[in-house]
Amino acid sequence: MKSYRKELSFHLPTRRGLVNITNDVQQAIDESGIKEGLVLINAMNITASVFINDDEGGLHNDYEKWLEGLAPEKPYSQYQHNGYEDNADAHLKRTIMGRETTCAITNGELDFGTWEQIFYFEFDGKRTKRVLIKIIGE
Repeated sequence: MKSYRKELSFHLPTRRGLVNITNDVQQAIDESGIKEGLVLINAMNITASVFINDDEGGLHNDYEKWLEGLAPEKPYSQYQHNGYEDNADAHLKRTIMGRETTCAITNGELDFGTWEQIFYFEFDGKRTKRVLIKIIGE
């Protein structure tokens, strides 16, 4: 069994943002030479998420509205964590959206269902953050 590791780096200019990283993950699979196996993709920061869903603008707007309703950014005073940084909402949003996703690799390709894409979701941007891609297989 082989393994391959790659990191992606992001520095979004906004507090929140969504990036489709499907092509980046497929490129890492191509680089790895692994044809059958699994790929783990995880956000390496506690205020960002990686998940799979549809790449549709209305849905992306729905995420923002839904998450803001569950864990609103303001008022900052509503959170105990915000004594240090004003990003408690980002931690909660990450908990809801998850840390990582795992995908099957078949014949050197992401083995996806219809419309599935991989996304990086930033909840506390304006600084550099990383995503780990770890591939295992043969």
